[in-house]
Order: sequence, then structure tokens, then C-alpha cells
Amino acid sequence: MSVGNGVGREAGREGAERGLRVMMVQTQAENAGAQEISRLVGAGLEARGHRVEHLFFYNRTGGASDLGNVEVCVEDRPRDPIALARFFLAARAKIAAARPDVVLTFQHYGNVLGAPLAHLAGVHRVIANQVSASEVVASMLRAADSLFGRIGLYDRITVNSDDTRRLYENHPASYRARIVSIPHGFELKRSGLDRGAARARLGLPVEAEILGCAARLHPTKRLDLAIRLLPSMPGRHLALAGQGPDRERLETLAAELGVADRVHLVGELQPTAIGEFLAALDLFVFPTVAETFGLAAVEAAAAGVPVVATDLPVLREVLEVDGRPAAVLVDTTDTAAFAAAVDRVFADADLAADLEAAGAGLARRFSLDAMVDAYARLIAEVTEGRRAA
Repeated sequence: MSVGNGVGREAGREGAERGLRVMMVQTQAENAGAQEISRLVGAGLEARGHRVEHLFFYNRTGGASDLGNVEVCVEDRPRDPIALARFFLAARAKIAAARPDVVLTFQHYGNVLGAPLAHLAGVHRVIANQVSASEVVASMLRAADSLFGRIGLYDRITVNSDDTRRLYENHPASYRARIVSIPHGFELKRSGLDRGAARARLGLPVEAEILGCAARLHPTKRLDLAIRLLPSMPGRHLALAGQGPDRERLETLAAELGVADRVHLVGELQPTAIGEFLAALDLFVFPTVAETFGLAAVEAAAAGVPVVATDLPVLREVLEVDGRPAAVLVDTTDTAAFAAAVDRVFADADLAADLEAAGAGLARRFSLDAMVDAYARLIAEVTEGRRAA
């Protein structure tokens, strides 16, 4: 399905003139990929005359507090029936009080819980956004998601890549008919600091060669594979920007391998500080095993940092420009192959230059304005369609 037709453009202009109320709903308040996309879309919609509010089910780090109009339903993740009931009541009340014209839900729990909550609050225009890799979604949630798409609890369902769209090829036709492709756009993460100043600000060694990754510390990101590179690279360090449940395991592994002094956990960074982090790196490693887009790697490549990443179909799709690779892709579970790819980038100046040149084209390929315009048209179509119905 496309949102680029003439009717969509007319509806988009009319919707912007009316100043629609839009609510972004997702699971946890933190700085991660889904939160970054909702931040960018929200800011873009506000610039186009809409009023945007962000609703999070609970706080994880509070890292999304700079989004603007932010509401959090409960402070901690509900873990028992009473806490869950309090969360449902709070979420429904906050959606009802905001009275949005349309609700956009993100992440698997955001979709499966947010859509029915919106309808219970009297909001019957819902756009679900599929930004969670299938490997992290429980079968029960996948079944609920499929049902909600079939029966129309979602008006539209966005996917951010061709690879993600293929995940839904076997869903019923009534679900597939609601799918709209909107590739992620992104904000170029560059810094005015030179490498030495960026490292000094982050507390990183100024002279060493530094590998790095910005990602949630979660088992699916497989950051342990990056740590396993260090024993064969005695002069190099690894910097990790993010937080999450895998931190203790990563620290234990670094200690066991005798490289703890060369692993730097710089914590969660605000989006405005990611440019400084990237400026501090010699090379970006991305050993993830599950993605729907791979925003962090795209941002790094676009910022001019050479990228070595897992050879996944979705990363082959997004990390290329006009047929030119913007990253070296490898089986990162093979430590020797992963290390050889990293060594090759450090040793081959021409390869690093080619990667940088291709990466510069990613900002054109994944335009931030194009993403926001697509969402604005889609929101207008959904609101006008519901009104006509």
C-alpha cells in the first residue's frame, strides 16, 4: 500500500492545516531505536502544525524525558496483576484525557497493548509500527498482533524495510492490506568536536584505536562478540554506549577474558551526544543477530565511521547506496572472521574511504523529511477515512 497518491497529498495538507492531535505510544522510556524514530517523527509532525504527545507505559531509564510532551503511565514495569491493573487504568485515563485524533503505537507491547487501550479510551484511529525483530516477540504476542490487524484494531501497519515486510507475507490478506512501507529516516549524528576532544569528554583513551557500538545492552545485540575480539587485539579498546539487562554479563565476560580495562561502558547517551560518541571512534561494530532496520549502524556509516556488522538480510538491504556497500558484513559469531574484517578495515585505507563515501549517501537514501511526510500523509488518510466511514 502506498500513501503517496493525490488523495493522500490533499488529505495531508488538510490535516496539517487542522493541526491534528497525535499521540505516540510505546513501552518503555529510554533512549533506543524506536524512541529515536518516535522523537524524529514527533518533532517533524509538530513542525508541520500538529500537536504531539508521547506516552510511555513505564520508565526504564527516563532517557526520553527531553522529547517534549511526555507522559509515563507507571514508574516501574508492572510485574503482578494489581500493578498491571493500575497500569491499564492509568494508560486508558491518560489517552482519554489527551483526546488524540490518532494514536501511533511502537514496539510489540506498544502495539498489542496500546491499540486496545486506545479504543477503550475512545480513540478509534490507530497506526501500528512494526519496529521489533521477530526474535524478541513471544508467540502469544505475535498471535495477538495478527488478530488485531485482521479485525481492524489497527487502521494501518507500517514496516521500515523490505526485509521486515517479508515477515508478514504469510499473514492473512486482511492484515497485509493494512501494511504501508515507510523506511526509517534519520538525523545525521555529527559533532563539532575532533576525535581527541570527543574522547576526552567521554573519558576514553585519546591515543588508542577504539571500536565502538551504540546499542541497548541486550542479548540480541550480541555485544559479547565484540568483547571477544579484544584478546587478539591487544592495542585496541571497545566503547559501548547504552544500558540494558546484559550489562552484568558483559562485564563478567570482559573480566574473564582479561580485557576489562579496555572495555568502556559509557552508559546511555542522549541523541544529541551520539554524534560525539561516533566522533570518538575509529570503527563501529554491530554484531547484532536481529534487526528490522539497524538504525545505529546506518547512523554510524552516515557519520563517516567505518562499519563492520553482522551479515543479515536487512543490513545488506539498508547498508548500501546505489549498489555500493556502506559496511563490511561478516559472520560475527565466527570470532576469527570478525577480527579479520576489523583488521582489514584498519589496514586498507582505500576500503575505509569507499565505506565512508557510500555511507555519506545514506542520508539521501533515508531522508528524514521523506519519512515525516509519509507519516503526515498516512495520519491524514486514516483520520479522513474514519471520518468518512
